[in-house]
Amino acid sequence: MTITIEQPQLDAVAERKVTAGGGDPAELVLDGGFVVPDANAFGNTFRDYDKESERQQTVEEFYRVNHVSQTHEFVSRMRDEYGRLDKTEMSIWECIELLNGFIDDSDPDLDMPQIEHLLQTAEAIRKDYPDEDWLHLTGLIHDLGKVLLHPSFGELPQWAVVGDTFPVGCAFDECNVHFKYFKENPDYHNPKFNTKFGVYSEGCGLDKVLMSWGHDDYMYLVAKENKTTLPSAGLFIIRYHSFYPLHKHGAYMHLMNDEDKENLKWLHVFNKYDLYSKSNVRIDVEKVKPYYMSLIKKYFPEKLRW
Repeated sequence: MTITIEQPQLDAVAERKVTAGGGDPAELVLDGGFVVPDANAFGNTFRDYDKESERQQTVEEFYRVNHVSQTHEFVSRMRDEYGRLDKTEMSIWECIELLNGFIDDSDPDLDMPQIEHLLQTAEAIRKDYPDEDWLHLTGLIHDLGKVLLHPSFGELPQWAVVGDTFPVGCAFDECNVHFKYFKENPDYHNPKFNTKFGVYSEGCGLDKVLMSWGHDDYMYLVAKENKTTLPSAGLFIIRYHSFYPLHKHGAYMHLMNDEDKENLKWLHVFNKYDLYSKSNVRIDVEKVKPYYMSLIKKYFPEKLRW
């Protein structure tokens, strides 16, 4: 089955570099051995939102509905419903195979099944950071929450599954793409939610913050509630890899605690591989599958509740 995902294409993510040395993420070389390509598989700039295209109106409409609909109440309701993890039981690899039938038709950088992107991300990380096996696995599973688009998971609308994410319960930062549409969100006019801190406090930690609902937060809940042994940085990457207002613009940092700030360094490392590893170079699934199966066994139970 093919499911169309109105994935927004935005301006290219700015490069961040840190110096080399040791295992401390603060000292990692972001470039590693990976060379950022000048263009995507179609010869276009990655996440180029400003460029005129026939998809521009579609993408803008996606964000209009997303920004109007992603309220504190909606997110709380989705987390309560999907946090019960009562949809099905399956293994990580079974979920990957389920996603193999999904093609993100609106992804400006790739027109292959999702499994291709997952493996491309994981293998690019594996090449540059061979000793960080948890990061390889994080690359493989980071988008598995897109099963929310599948009929057996409620076939949620696109605006509730993909797109850049942002906190709800506090003021929407103006760096969010198509910020103007937040003015139609009920929370924008609610004094409980429309201040800098809203229902949160300075340095409270992002784990206390509700994020707009989508595949990121869902996969985070699946991993956490199934008692994964991935380090906190892995869970942080899964939950916030679409949180571009934070890791591109530096917004909402007043809500972060010290652990968040350390984990953000790993997210900056991860983001380049997530965004720029997309290509038409196919990965031999059967060749790499045994390695990733061993990582799944190391960090997850055999069957997970979804």
